[in-house]
Amino acid sequence: MKILLIGSSGQLGREIIKSSPKNIDLIYPSKINFDLSNTSQCYKYILDTLPDWVINSGAYTNVEKAEKEKEIAYEINAKGPQSIAKALSKTDGKLIHISTDYVFNGEQNTPYKVNKKTSPINYYGFSKATGEELIQKLLPENNKLCIIRTSWLMSPYGNNFATKIMKLLQDRDEVKVVYDQISSPTSTKSLANAIWKAIELNNLFSLTKKNFPKTIHFSNSGIASWYDVAEAIGEIGIKKGLIKDMATLLPIESSEYQTVALRPKYSVLDSSQTNNFLNIRNIHWRKALLEDFENFLNLHNHKIN
Repeated sequence: MKILLIGSSGQLGREIIKSSPKNIDLIYPSKINFDLSNTSQCYKYILDTLPDWVINSGAYTNVEKAEKEKEIAYEINAKGPQSIAKALSKTDGKLIHISTDYVFNGEQNTPYKVNKKTSPINYYGFSKATGEELIQKLLPENNKLCIIRTSWLMSPYGNNFATKIMKLLQDRDEVKVVYDQISSPTSTKSLANAIWKAIELNNLFSLTKKNFPKTIHFSNSGIASWYDVAEAIGEIGIKKGLIKDMATLLPIESSEYQTVALRPKYSVLDSSQTNNFLNIRNIHWRKALLEDFENFLNLHNHKIN
């Protein structure tokens, strides 16, 4: 089975490569060869390589900059996926597309179910929601498309909240973190495993003429504020020797933190059906992050030694 991975240099892409099953022919071009902002290039690449599956883990994820760089955010998050889906509609390939909790406005106080209408409150969320709509129109057949929405994706790699806060807690005396935005942190390792499980199950469903859901939600269990996550990262940093003198954490309201983009106050995704459907034993976000950093340190120490 040939699988084309988009966004291989990102934190999720790296984990997808690392966890790839042995029977997979995984192709992961660099951004030079597959740029989501270059729709004609994306379309041609898929027609040339003819993958059985495309995993699109690439995205424009800078929520703040998206408010100013709307054109490029739209190209990458909406037009790019559209070109992928257009090509796959010609080749009979399938698509796993990673989306976000930010397609919702955060005004409710119960976990968002997959059938809830999207209602983004920032341009990043709008571009991702539009991407979902465009690919669904192009791949309406059963078992050809699976949109996986996730929330607060983190790992010890790249540029994400966990790596940023780890550095801030080491370098500063005080770190202010908002406490009134709530969601479910998700490790890239957990999500990568869910992606591979979804592909396996979708293929099985196709053979047995069963319908695979077009949209699913996946996040680690438990909910947290950004402050809760920062506190947990600090504990991990101290425990693993990544932080020597930890900064003082100060909880603040969102209104005290100056941002251009609005954020959902509550964007917890209801992943219960996905866990049962994929037969996944989901773990708490604290345990998932701890395991991520332990694996990172073991790999790092092994390379040094």
